[in-house]
Amino acid sequence: MGTSPHFSAPAGRRGIATPEISPSEEMLRLAVGLADEARAFVRPRFRSRVSIEEKSDGTPVTEVDTALEARLRDRIHARFPVHGIIGEEGGGQRGDADWVWVLDPIDGTQSFILGKPTFATLIGLMHRGRPVLGVIEHPALGDRWVGAAGTPTLFNGAAARVRPCAGVAEAALSTTGPNWFAEDELASFDRVRRAAKVQHWGGDCHAFGLLASGFIDLVIESSHRLHDFCALVPVISGAGGVMTDWAGRALGGGSGPRVIAAGDRRVHAEALALLGEGKSW
Repeated sequence: MGTSPHFSAPAGRRGIATPEISPSEEMLRLAVGLADEARAFVRPRFRSRVSIEEKSDGTPVTEVDTALEARLRDRIHARFPVHGIIGEEGGGQRGDADWVWVLDPIDGTQSFILGKPTFATLIGLMHRGRPVLGVIEHPALGDRWVGAAGTPTLFNGAAARVRPCAGVAEAALSTTGPNWFAEDELASFDRVRRAAKVQHWGGDCHAFGLLASGFIDLVIESSHRLHDFCALVPVISGAGGVMTDWAGRALGGGSGPRVIAAGDRRVHAEALALLGEGKSW
């Protein structure tokens, strides 16, 4: 997590609802191929000595982050040269294109550095500012979720589906950790946490995949930029869940950093109400 390059919707499209378009089979094949490359590149480098630097926002970046993103960018540009690309490490190119790929080469860099296997490579694709394709690739775990508009989400090749949950009192709630919330955000989150049946800290974006597979009911974060959430949205929606910002608005190119995902819309609505008590996000 951390800051991401600014994304501007193409001129004339801001605030205008456009029909959702599904990615082509060729785009889907490329996304899966990028995930394959990420797994092959990252797995042998996990729990090895890598160079680490601190970015301007105080978050770490390793040589694996930057090298992997460069490789993925090269493959995208070679196949779809007119598409835009926005990456956590390399910034944005052609961000006003109709199709824009959004990359987070190592989501959970701190976990990668600490030898924890919950980090992932996130590969997202937007059409006119809307996330329509997402891959959550966990190289160390061998877990992969693939979501695309108009098709069911797949987990390791089999259909993934959220589970029903009547309300927050029955829900398993997950978040990265309390240190990611500002003071007022933590107070809002605590209203949901106190109401939830189970609270779990950590897990990085793996928690969103587990939500799509019906093991977690609710994930709330307050520091997710475009590269953090773009790939997650199609995975969650394709599994029957819902993912929005804290005001219940659809996520897109200009959204963030506060996001919420739920497997059941009843849980989503109740959690939004608790988060928004006395607030205007």
